[in-house]
Amino acid sequence: MREEPIRSLLLLDANPEERRLISAIAGRAGWSVVGAADEETAIALLQGPHGREVLAVLLGGWDADRGPQLITALRGQRTGLPVIVLSQSDNVAIAVEAMRAGASDFLVRPVAPERLLEALAANADRRRAAGELAPVSEKLARPLALEQLIGAAPEFRAALAVAAKSARNRLPVLIIGEPGTGKETVARAIHGASLRAKGPLLTLDCKAAAANIVDSELFGHEKGAFPGAFTSKVGKLVQSDGGTLILDDIGCLPLQTQELLDRMLATGEVRPVGLNGSYSVDVRVIATSNRALPEDFHPGLAERIGGTTVNLPSLRERSGDIPALARHLLQRLAEQTGLKELSIGNDALAVLMRYGWPGNVRQLAGVLFRAALQCEESALTAQHFPHIAVQSRYTARRTDFAPTVSAERSEEMLAGAPGVTLYSSDGHLRPLEDIEADIIRLAIGHYRGRMTEVARRLGIGRSTLYRKLGELGIDTAA
Repeated sequence: MREEPIRSLLLLDANPEERRLISAIAGRAGWSVVGAADEETAIALLQGPHGREVLAVLLGGWDADRGPQLITALRGQRTGLPVIVLSQSDNVAIAVEAMRAGASDFLVRPVAPERLLEALAANADRRRAAGELAPVSEKLARPLALEQLIGAAPEFRAALAVAAKSARNRLPVLIIGEPGTGKETVARAIHGASLRAKGPLLTLDCKAAAANIVDSELFGHEKGAFPGAFTSKVGKLVQSDGGTLILDDIGCLPLQTQELLDRMLATGEVRPVGLNGSYSVDVRVIATSNRALPEDFHPGLAERIGGTTVNLPSLRERSGDIPALARHLLQRLAEQTGLKELSIGNDALAVLMRYGWPGNVRQLAGVLFRAALQCEESALTAQHFPHIAVQSRYTARRTDFAPTVSAERSEEMLAGAPGVTLYSSDGHLRPLEDIEADIIRLAIGHYRGRMTEVARRLGIGRSTLYRKLGELGIDTAA
């Protein structure tokens, strides 16, 4: 049996507590973490017998005066060694400064497990250009409202229609989509469109919370409830009273916690660990998951949160949205200090549309961020994305396939036309019911789930519309 090569992460200038956290997160993906308190120790480690096992360096801070020289010194020991910067601030100007000084990627404290693992995977993978998944690209500007989310694909508009209707009530919502499709963005937009918009909005990463403390994080605890509980703690459900709590990766919650959460949603009562009584709360729960909930998930909770489900399509399933998305993201980038306004040519957009985007919109934002940093002209061209062009042709990864788009449809997409695809990849007309389903989804999204208006614009009655929804298998809560 072939042994897996050792992958080491060199962590430079981080406190012991942070080193333990990063070691635990990286260890799940098979990384070992070695620490260095200063530049001299780091250089010595790279020069040592196990130096070749170091596949990436994580800098615990960024100093504008010392940083560039430090990156140069590290790369002097290993050409092309990925250097990821960890900063206390999410200031995009600092990210721009670090990236222009040679940093491969940029992470923000507190370290989000998913973001760290994505950055390590992206930068240690020689088939990808470094920094494609730069998480800072998600912090470009203010949150977007539902009507501002970019996309004309029928499946995406239908998902937004479900989200728009869900914003009008307080029932739980489940958002399902691959990593990077914008689940948290949609969740925040639902909160912003609801009557709870002025209330608190909190997030709990269920994957990052250890099983032995997740109950405390959610429900809180009383002083002395368990060893180490020296003070009482208010849980996120109580903190979110009158607002919204986003549970990211809810499928990672332990079964016992799922049962407690199901009871809380049924009764509106939160019982902190170690407390005999309970608190009444009015909180809206929005859960996210990268895939359908597992079979062993608590059936009652699954039914409760899955009553309204928003299914976000992957970016490769809506490649026609890439031109509008790219222009929108570049516009948001231009609002940041240190970055200029850039246009993007059709040759570049054609390259981006042929790629499969395994990291979805988040990856697209990272790629554009890196290209904008390196562009000295006023427009991005295909020459600024050579690695994307190569990967779209030669990668063997399942999610990196190049979508098949006809020349005519490509021209429509580049012009921003939201039309319905009439022909399949073999040149034949698609089945009429498939085309009809796309038109109905597009209408539902366009009219924000107002079914009376959808029916009127399509020239049919509401009863006929709902009958067609059932016959065509269109899943919508609108």
